[in-house]
Amino acid sequence: MLVILAIFSFISGRFEKKYNVRRDLSVYFSNSDEVINSVRNSLRKRSWRIVINYYSHGDNMEDIPALVKDIMDFALEETDNPAEGDYINYNYGGYELKYSFKQENDRNYYTVCIYPDYYTTAEQENQVSEKINQVISGFDKNISDYEKVREVYDYIKNRVQFDDIHKNNPNHHIKSTSFGALIYGQAVCQGYAVLMYRMLREIGIDSRVITGMAKDDENEEFHAWNIVCIDGVYYNIDITWDDQNNNEEYFLKSDEDFPLHIRDEKFSSQDFYGKYPMCDKSYER
Repeated sequence: MLVILAIFSFISGRFEKKYNVRRDLSVYFSNSDEVINSVRNSLRKRSWRIVINYYSHGDNMEDIPALVKDIMDFALEETDNPAEGDYINYNYGGYELKYSFKQENDRNYYTVCIYPDYYTTAEQENQVSEKINQVISGFDKNISDYEKVREVYDYIKNRVQFDDIHKNNPNHHIKSTSFGALIYGQAVCQGYAVLMYRMLREIGIDSRVITGMAKDDENEEFHAWNIVCIDGVYYNIDITWDDQNNNEEYFLKSDEDFPLHIRDEKFSSQDFYGKYPMCDKSYER
């Protein structure tokens, strides 16, 4: 459990923001960067409860859910740490929120408790980190970005099998994790994608987990895949489908050559494409 002391401020006409705090709330934390970093560290360490304490002179109860959502959204943003960002976001299933306050003199003392729903434990994540470090220590460090991507792609494709047994079981969360893919050798698309994201970022290749819908002639279903950066531009990889079909049809493809994958709106925005520019053509050696 982590307890965070937040410094409260009222929203007013003029104040110095450290992050893009919502202006329609009655409260923001002037030490918001510290709060967000502490929450992020707690998520990475799999803390079972995150407590934020603060006091104010007003009633903020109605705004606390929106405030916490902002804090959590910022805590899940991409960082330089491969075990944060998408890696946390797709290894957990949201959070339960409880909050209360008590009055003393002219102050309201608030206690905000966040209970994350993790798909893996801290012990399981330690196993993943140890295994990844062991695997990548055997990689040649003096190779191109393409060859680094190829090393990770081949490693996962040769060692992970699609989890047909649990794919429709909503309570078997381990199938969607890097732990399921790397330690058990079984996963669904999200587990494949999260493991690829983590391994690539550990060896210096930028990647994102992309979610959306995948469709064929008969079906359309939720799906996850990756984009990876080679020489400053990004390519699509669907290692799950390549593994299932025993081919490389979806390895380092442009959007034009990836027509059966429809990104969620947040990954198809102009802003996202500006941050992660896709190559016009599929990769060719």
